[in-house]
Amino acid sequence: MSFRREKFVPRGGPDGGDGGHGGSVFLVARPNLNTLLNFRYQKQFEADRGAHGEGSLRTGKSGADITLEVPVGTQVFEKRGEEFVQIADLTGEGEPILIAKGGLGGQGNARYASSTNRAPRRTQPGLPGEEKDLRLQLKLLADVGLVGFPNAGKSTIISRISAAKPKIADYPFTTLTPNLGVVGLSGDRSFVAADVPGLIEGAHEGHGLGHRFLSHLERTRVLVHVVDVSSVSGRDPVEDFDVITRELAMFPGRDATGERLQDKPIVAAANKIDALDDPTRLARLREHLQPLGVPLYPVSAATGEGLPLLLEAIWKKLVEARSGAPSHQDTE
Repeated sequence: MSFRREKFVPRGGPDGGDGGHGGSVFLVARPNLNTLLNFRYQKQFEADRGAHGEGSLRTGKSGADITLEVPVGTQVFEKRGEEFVQIADLTGEGEPILIAKGGLGGQGNARYASSTNRAPRRTQPGLPGEEKDLRLQLKLLADVGLVGFPNAGKSTIISRISAAKPKIADYPFTTLTPNLGVVGLSGDRSFVAADVPGLIEGAHEGHGLGHRFLSHLERTRVLVHVVDVSSVSGRDPVEDFDVITRELAMFPGRDATGERLQDKPIVAAANKIDALDDPTRLARLREHLQPLGVPLYPVSAATGEGLPLLLEAIWKKLVEARSGAPSHQDTE
């Protein structure tokens, strides 16, 4: 509220300006980010408030917006009552999404001058901005997902083919969160691979944190099924392949295109051939996969043997998946 006060102008009238609007909060997906780690330590974000209106009909400055950067693949849930409801899914880099709208600036007393009220002492307070309680959840956007039983060698493979440094040890469920690695091939070719934590029978029902693990595969384009063909695990490689295939088929999740996990192109990697004490284990797996049209590549994550051939096969499947071309299955 303000009145004009100047020499020789005894009754200058109202000149109170409006208040500025408050800033809004936006979210934008950036491809150079891989984690939501920044939000672990700072959990409250506020845009700037608008400045007060001033005399001489000066409108207050609007508050600056803030834009929070998140990885591509972030899902945003808003707390409504006791539940969290999804309000955004940032599957690609694009325009910032408005998450919380800033408040409206108030009105100064100059707005209320009229022929009957030449000196209004009335103002309109501003309105507060939106305040929301959100949960951010990241679904990995990897091109290739490595699946298989715990301790099949997925983490060792990804540490071999990329710069990722996952935790590797000789016991099940060493990996509890997916590890992302960028794989570089000749000719400036590259793709992102993720070693998803080991699956067990009943994973589609949530056993062994299966639901949480399988959901990361929804956005991959190609699956690499890692099978331990050595006798160390005490399991049968053919049975291992069938169990994991059943779990993928029974998982109800679909990606943005409606594709289910069982429909994704699959490449099989027979791992630990450096410790293969019974060649019939590999032969039986090859015979089992041939009618299914699943290419099999014997590899050793420990020595690196066979990995270049496997990577080229993965790249071929990836190109076919990206272009939408039919996959011509072949076995090696």
